[in-house]
Amino acid sequence: MKKLSMLAVAFTAIVFASCGNKTAQTTATADSVKSFEQEQIEASIKMNLDSLASVLGNLKQLPVTKNEEGKIVLSKEEKQVKPDFLLDPAVAENAATLAEKYRTLAALQVDKQIALLYELATDDYDKAITKLAADINDPSFKAIEDEGSLYEATETLYNAMNANSRINYFWQMAASSLVEQLYITSQKTDTFIASFDDDAAANATYRIVLLLDAINRLSEFDPEIAAVATALKPLDVLNATTVAEFKDQLTTANEQIKQARAALIK
Repeated sequence: MKKLSMLAVAFTAIVFASCGNKTAQTTATADSVKSFEQEQIEASIKMNLDSLASVLGNLKQLPVTKNEEGKIVLSKEEKQVKPDFLLDPAVAENAATLAEKYRTLAALQVDKQIALLYELATDDYDKAITKLAADINDPSFKAIEDEGSLYEATETLYNAMNANSRINYFWQMAASSLVEQLYITSQKTDTFIASFDDDAAANATYRIVLLLDAINRLSEFDPEIAAVATALKPLDVLNATTVAEFKDQLTTANEQIKQARAALIK
């Protein structure tokens, strides 16, 4: 896959704007097995992912980053302190089920992007990600190989997974990516929370709460989502109204976020 890295971009920014209000299924099988309630819950998840993407897409630029020729890079000072909290790419070897492979793929994509920012070696991430993608063998991934923009890639990926009756794994990837990003943020709170203002903190955590509730309800229809819902349940403590509250909640919930991460990524 010459542009498998587009997956990383799509999920690293929590940009799921592809979801929109598109609920049409292209296969009769997918339509026939879903109840009206399940479709409404999935539509709710998509709507809140869109809203969360909108909030995060409008955040201020981090003080430790700068724009060089259209590319966001970290300051020299920030790059001097390398992160020691990223997943070891070897974790991919522990992914046994298809759901675990999707979740691990999404998390490793997030960590690879952080590693690139800090100018860490990413060869092992590339190998692990390529191997997972091959094991998963999802034809949906091929649909984004030639997409140039972030929005196009994300929209195409969502639509392809929906058409290929893999949309349940899209939720798995989204949940894993969200938890991994929360974990990274909780490890360097002062650095990564600097782009939030009070409104952004309140809106982002509100959408997270709604997402957790919707995923929990979806678990009644999709047994594989049940494990995700259980892992995410402790994160409902994130419901801030100010940046100060968000920072405190991230600090307080550090252990819960770590446990959620461990539950999703074996």
